[in-house]
Amino acid sequence: MKYNNQIENIKPIKKIYQKIFHGLIKRHYYYLSSPLRVLPECFVIGVVRSGTTSLYHYLGQHPCIGPSAYDEIGYFDENYHLGINWYKSLFPTKFTRDKIIKKHGKFLTYDVTPFYIYNPLVTRRIFESFPQAKIISNLRNPIDRAYSNYIIMLQDGDTTKTFEEIVKMEMDKIDKSKSKLNDESYIVDTFYENLLARGFYANQLEVWFEKFQKNQLLMISTEDLAQKTDHVLTKVFEFLDLPYFKIRDFTKQNKREYPLMKDETRKLLIEFYKPHNEKLYGLINQHFDWDK
Repeated sequence: MKYNNQIENIKPIKKIYQKIFHGLIKRHYYYLSSPLRVLPECFVIGVVRSGTTSLYHYLGQHPCIGPSAYDEIGYFDENYHLGINWYKSLFPTKFTRDKIIKKHGKFLTYDVTPFYIYNPLVTRRIFESFPQAKIISNLRNPIDRAYSNYIIMLQDGDTTKTFEEIVKMEMDKIDKSKSKLNDESYIVDTFYENLLARGFYANQLEVWFEKFQKNQLLMISTEDLAQKTDHVLTKVFEFLDLPYFKIRDFTKQNKREYPLMKDETRKLLIEFYKPHNEKLYGLINQHFDWDK
């Protein structure tokens, strides 16, 4: 469960076992050297199927950046019970940091986990531990994001329904869920499991804007990242207070091919998302061309 608020209820023996298995056995040397490792200053918090894996690889090419071991770490939701030493085992050593600073003048590392965006518990945990952190979210047209997620479900055998059937079913679910949206556990583990609800970005980002200063938050669009990659990365590097660097490998990660969505379905979803998108534009003071 991503709304992991019951760590204190895990039995001590199970806690010890999990830390030994995921730390000493799976991370071995990296776990043992965790006291000599750094923690991130930047978090890419979302969204799923928006190009965050590509962004993870792009950022890692900057000479001032030392990447984490992998993306979708999920420490602040599903893996919080594994402890800070497990988390630190996924980041560069202080020796690497000092070496990069000596050569390039600055150093930064980052955590890319696109499920963080819709979990208020994660927001609070990151703010408590890293109140000065830089927060980035890669936002994709919610229609295309939902369809992309559907195609993965279809190709992986997780559904036999058509996209139109899921849209109708989820619209009904969302309408009936309004009375439960004050329950954080429900919205994280149930409500945002709906493909359409994942696109309610303004609702998800509000708590981030409440906790962090506006100058700590950067919103970019998937469409711009794909079409104007160097321009967007320049903006990201400026936000992170890093010098300009033109990366060499612009390969898109986790890319899948799939058929076009039906025109009538897209029109329906344009109207469905319009109020949510307008709320987002007001919150972030940016406008994306998503009404098509």
